[in-house]
Amino acid sequence: MGLTAGQLAMALSPTRERPVLTEVDIDNKTYKVYVETDDKTFSSIDEIEDETVTSPLGIQVPIKDVAKVEEGTSPNSIMQIDGKVVVQVTANILASDVTKASSNLQAEIDKLDLPDGVEVKFGGTTEQINDTFTQLGLAMLAAIAIVYFVLVVTFGGGLAPFAILFSLPFTVIGIMVGLFIAGGTLDVSAMMGGLMLIGIVVTNAIVLIDRVIHKEKEGMPTREALLEAGATRLRPILMTALATIGALLPLVTGLEESAGIISKGLGITVIGGLISSTLLTLVIVPIVYEFLMKFKRKESKIKK
Repeated sequence: MGLTAGQLAMALSPTRERPVLTEVDIDNKTYKVYVETDDKTFSSIDEIEDETVTSPLGIQVPIKDVAKVEEGTSPNSIMQIDGKVVVQVTANILASDVTKASSNLQAEIDKLDLPDGVEVKFGGTTEQINDTFTQLGLAMLAAIAIVYFVLVVTFGGGLAPFAILFSLPFTVIGIMVGLFIAGGTLDVSAMMGGLMLIGIVVTNAIVLIDRVIHKEKEGMPTREALLEAGATRLRPILMTALATIGALLPLVTGLEESAGIISKGLGITVIGGLISSTLLTLVIVPIVYEFLMKFKRKESKIKK
């Protein structure tokens, strides 16, 4: 009868856009004029089947003559993001560790066999946490670059600061061990603690290497300067680390529940990273420094 499925859908679908009949200017203001009609409602399948549609030939055709009407289900509303249909599922997280709850949910979703073209994305608090992680990661990179620049300016060269920065990777060992022992996760508080460690950890290496450089300027060989600096700077390095750890203990063992949730991860991260970096700084940094100095002397000989 000249009808298409689209024409039937248009006839039965509710009006979404109201056509503008005309515009009226009143007191230098333009008002749009619409024609409003009552939306049709159907109480039964029979009413839908008896509804008529005008064909291109001008004939009123009942829907039952050109279509089969069946009862089914459909969403109350359709949400689209970037032109894609989206189904939103919300939930309130009752656990205090939001990151762990989100990771557990992500693990369960990864087990699902999703149809082609279907993907799951997290929003809400989880999305904010991921954004915060990204921002803190960029802040850490910027902090390392700033620390290196300040050390280069201070020491007047790039090799000694490079050796000092070797104390930073070993903080990861202490962070992971500390979080594992305490049963924590790598959340925003822990990331903030990692950002703090960038400034705290290099202090011990600076104290050590600064002493080595002074002894080298006095004519002492690099190996003997490292041994002398390790012996003389051991006490202040340990005192600084222990004092910092002692100051952070109240954060880890806080009596207030809210303070424990917010500060525990930060305190554990800083304490664990400081312990591992302090112990390894006394071993790794001298080795790296001596290697770099030997490489520097070889380069100088080749140039000569």
